[in-house]
Amino acid sequence: MKFPRLRSAEASESDELASVEVDAVDETTVTGGKTTAKKGKPTPKRRDAEGRLRGPLPPPPRTQREASKRNAALRPAVSKDDRNAEKARRRQGMLDGDDRYALPKDRGPVRALTRDEVDSRRHFIGLFMPLVGVVLVITVAFANNPSIAAYSAPASFLVLIVMIAEGLLICRRVIRKIREVYPDATDRSVSIGWYAFQRAMTIRKLRMPKPKVAPGQPVSARR
Repeated sequence: MKFPRLRSAEASESDELASVEVDAVDETTVTGGKTTAKKGKPTPKRRDAEGRLRGPLPPPPRTQREASKRNAALRPAVSKDDRNAEKARRRQGMLDGDDRYALPKDRGPVRALTRDEVDSRRHFIGLFMPLVGVVLVITVAFANNPSIAAYSAPASFLVLIVMIAEGLLICRRVIRKIREVYPDATDRSVSIGWYAFQRAMTIRKLRMPKPKVAPGQPVSARR
């Protein structure tokens, strides 16, 4: 004969014991045969933990000086000697044409060959800046002398025409050389020619990066 009420009471009692055992197991954690106590609070979600670690974002810097101070505080402490050594190394790399330190316009084998091709010859266009200075001095010094002024203007114009013609010849020669050595180069001819023209127009001692070949020396592609 069955007793429903007794059965339900026994079931409820067994459920309570099971829940007590589960709570006891939850309160402890078995690791390697040893029992450790539970933390006592639920594990936070990852986004909540990252939010507490990061904290609120600081306001953006209002001035360049404030931005520089903030960047200096974030950078690791570096001694003054190390900074000076790094600056010297970077400057030497720029002078040597090292792609790690060179300006973007000076990087790559195409630009290196362009520089060598220009530096391997002497050009009249390289006297452009000194001649401009001479013309300015003559113009100012002999402004009251009409005869000097009458001859200086045509002479300056003639020199300018000769320099432009030589610059065009230099650009044509350099572009032809680049296309022969690097037929797959993606550099535009106008960009190569303008780079060669600027290089040739600059005084040799002031060229950056420094010349690698002497005038009259044969040029070979760098690898």
